[in-house]
Amino acid sequence: MFDIGMTELLVIGVVALIVVGPKDLPTLFRTLGRFTARARALGREFTRAMNEAADESGMKDVASDLKKATSPKAMGLDALKDAADRFEQWDPSAHPAAKHGKEVLDSAKRDAADKAAERAAEAAEKPGSSEKSSEKSRA
Repeated sequence: MFDIGMTELLVIGVVALIVVGPKDLPTLFRTLGRFTARARALGREFTRAMNEAADESGMKDVASDLKKATSPKAMGLDALKDAADRFEQWDPSAHPAAKHGKEVLDSAKRDAADKAAERAAEAAEKPGSSEKSSEKSRA
């Protein structure tokens, strides 16, 4: 309620000691404690009376209906959460289409490697092409 730290309480105690005096200080604190207890009891009684009034007027029923209407289960968010969890656990490599895709990708890599090897072999077979390129680099 009040954000009073230890240093503030110490300052209040010193001021009370100076103003009230050491003889009357215990009676002051006793009276202050009784006042605080009465204030807390009054606050509890007020809260209890408000809760009883809410029960009699049916506000608790309305509040519980409102909570049910806005609950995640009523809105279907639990199904969405389950779907998201299943998606996180999904392993795409276990699907048959993934295996087929991997085979196609491997086949394409092999074909590309074969074509590159054929081009290298053709370039090695042409004797004039390497001499022309070496003459151009000398000039």
